[in-house]
Amino acid sequence: MSVYVITGVSKGIGFEFVKQISEDPKNLVVGLVREKAATEKKVAAELGDRCNVHILHADLTSYASLKQAAADTAKIVGERGIDYLVANGAFPSLFDAYDPIGALGDKVEELEDVSLKLFQTNVVGNIHLFNLFLPLVMKGKVKKVVTISSGHADLDLINDVEIETSALYSASKAAMNVIVAKFNAQYKKDGVLFVSISPGAVEVGHYVNATPEQIQGLMGFMGKLSTYAPHFKGPTPVDEAIRNIRSTWEKASIDSGYGGAFISHFGNKQWL
Repeated sequence: MSVYVITGVSKGIGFEFVKQISEDPKNLVVGLVREKAATEKKVAAELGDRCNVHILHADLTSYASLKQAAADTAKIVGERGIDYLVANGAFPSLFDAYDPIGALGDKVEELEDVSLKLFQTNVVGNIHLFNLFLPLVMKGKVKKVVTISSGHADLDLINDVEIETSALYSASKAAMNVIVAKFNAQYKKDGVLFVSISPGAVEVGHYVNATPEQIQGLMGFMGKLSTYAPHFKGPTPVDEAIRNIRSTWEKASIDSGYGGAFISHFGNKQWL
């Protein structure tokens, strides 16, 4: 049996993590979300009565809520601790998702507000998450801390394929990759694996409300991805994506050189 704590499980990748991992009744899954009641209702409706799933309130922008979630988690897991801490929750900015950074310069207030929210949520929130939950990770047998990152944060991909969009979001993920490496530098000696994994392009409905102009920008982005990876036919179904990610984190270890690494769902630097 393994104990998992996963942030951002209300939908998409996070919910699929809960769905697949809790299929094994020997696993214990604690999901952290902002909207606890709504997520519990969704879990009951789609997963049924799984006594190995616990949903707790936590907000990556609220240190107090994360501290309370850590205390509540400790009561649930007891001396078993946490085997896998999965930092999946994030603010997926749509402000910069379709336009190059140069086109956003005249939207001064929004650019500043979105940048601050991205850093607060995707970076600072995860720093607090790690610091608060590490005592429980240290008690676990597996001791793996996984951050769900993005290929958007890879400088070679940005430059080689000339990807102009998602500049602010990409910067927040790149910053978090550095934080993961810094935690690795501190806790590698204690046997804790910190690793960043990009899930690839996953179909989770991010673009369902896009305008025709935004769709045009998205198609340009997809065209560049096709140049980068000619085999790419579109986003991966979320269930398949989660199986790939889990397979990769199971293989990753400190001894195999993955401490502090930023890798794809394939376990290398092939993002698609």
